[in-house]
Amino acid sequence: QCLYQFLAFVPPSNESLRKPGTASVMVDTQHPLTLLLNSSVGDRDLCKIQYHFGEFGNYSLVVKTLSTSTQTVSCDLIINEGPINSYLPILFAFLVYMGILAILIAGRLLMKIDPVRNWVYKKLNPRATDRMINSELGSPNTTESVNCDPTPHPWSTASRRRLHSLDTFRGLSLVIMVFVNYGGGKYWFFKHESWNGLTVADLVFPWFVFIMGTSIALALGSMLRWGSSKWKVLRKILWRTFVLILLGIIVVNPNYCLGPLSWDNLRIPGVLQRLGFTYLVVAALELLFTRADSGTWEGRFPALQDILPYWPQWIFILVLEAIWLCLTFLLPVPDCPRGYIGPGGIGDFGKYPNCTGGAAGYIDRLLLGEKHMYQHPSSGVTYQTTIPYDPEGILGTINSIVMAFLGLQAGKITLFYKDQHNQIMSRFIIWGIVMGIISAILTKCSKEEGFIPINKNLWSLSYVTTTSCFAFVLLLLIYYLVDVKKWWSGAPFLYPGMNSILVYIGHQVFANYFPFKWKMQDSQSHAEHLTQNLTATTLWVIISYILYRRRIFWKI
Repeated sequence: QCLYQFLAFVPPSNESLRKPGTASVMVDTQHPLTLLLNSSVGDRDLCKIQYHFGEFGNYSLVVKTLSTSTQTVSCDLIINEGPINSYLPILFAFLVYMGILAILIAGRLLMKIDPVRNWVYKKLNPRATDRMINSELGSPNTTESVNCDPTPHPWSTASRRRLHSLDTFRGLSLVIMVFVNYGGGKYWFFKHESWNGLTVADLVFPWFVFIMGTSIALALGSMLRWGSSKWKVLRKILWRTFVLILLGIIVVNPNYCLGPLSWDNLRIPGVLQRLGFTYLVVAALELLFTRADSGTWEGRFPALQDILPYWPQWIFILVLEAIWLCLTFLLPVPDCPRGYIGPGGIGDFGKYPNCTGGAAGYIDRLLLGEKHMYQHPSSGVTYQTTIPYDPEGILGTINSIVMAFLGLQAGKITLFYKDQHNQIMSRFIIWGIVMGIISAILTKCSKEEGFIPINKNLWSLSYVTTTSCFAFVLLLLIYYLVDVKKWWSGAPFLYPGMNSILVYIGHQVFANYFPFKWKMQDSQSHAEHLTQNLTATTLWVIISYILYRRRIFWKI
């Protein structure tokens, strides 16, 4: 439903030289396009062609006049040069990483053979080698964190029993996030969707929020069991929130590209800011109602012991969601239809060019000001929007709180059914199915035609239910492989998962420095972009592994 945009004027043919009039244009290959040919006389539609062009293909649209009296024409699309297979670099990269994985697995199996291990003893430092072999991969015996508080915490020994699946889940989300932020090989499915829809890039942030909620349930319960007062825990929550928001505003601020940072162009919302505020609300909500002991609930429905005792929390979350629904669909927005959640610009046939995001965009512009918002939203390219829109804006924060609360529920499940693997996995499955059913109803299993489409820019309700459905299923698989069967240590995702703040901030700060980025020979090559982005992402995994081996963990 995009407004037609002018591509080119085709001059008339030169009849004396029998030379046709020609015009050359470049078109988008991410989406199917509709080409409309108009007559310069009478502004009449001559022909319309719908086609999905391929990358680096060369095409001709040949237009011939069949009858001058009736002004009928024929339009034929000819493929002069077929499009390239742009996915071959992904296949090659996959094979390379699988080869590296096979070598590592083979090396690990060889280290279990006594003669080989003895030979390694002789070649390497015996003490260092012994420590490397005898330590369980992915499980440090002690935890030394770079922290502002040098006092050892009495609950630090709980890290020995930590669920490695949570760190692996967090690390997997973070690695994909780093890869996507570095460019994702310039593939469309590694970029954020222009408006409605879902790509790989749209999954990682809500997954990170989800696992943050899971960690809140485990961390707060552990602190209280080890004797910390709720006031002390609250102070820690407030401090962590303050540091996250400060880092997001001062260190990781995309408006640096507009010049030196100043209040005039300071972007107030952001990823870390949203994480900080979401953490504050969900952690405070859990602290208010959590219990130091996680024993069996003696109510009427023991099967719901992870839900019913916390009914005030659910009421609070439902009220928050009701507020989001009311503001989104009932708030009057000047010069926009009530309940509009479209992209604006040339979308919806250009009827509402300045209504990007509806109420969400209006609230941000009203309360924050246009200069304090994200200046280059993903809707700008496809829908040619001209006003700023912030995907981490105020209204969407409500649903990020809901997402973290669903993650908190996953944490409660692991607490209440500790070591009962079947109970934990069955509940993860049930929650995933419930979220999937809600998503199917809200979206009508359609990208555009549902009641509430999946939309990352808006953080719509269906976006939360869909990504949480995937999160429950993914957490179930990782939990089964890492913590139940112990078939997988979680490596290499475990390492960035245990140093997530450092990796996230580091990859943003050093994004434009060698060896994370260099000048490419062909900026239109998927292979070069993919090589650069995978190299940068792999370097951060290696850095996190080195920090892990040295037991350096940066925590806030």
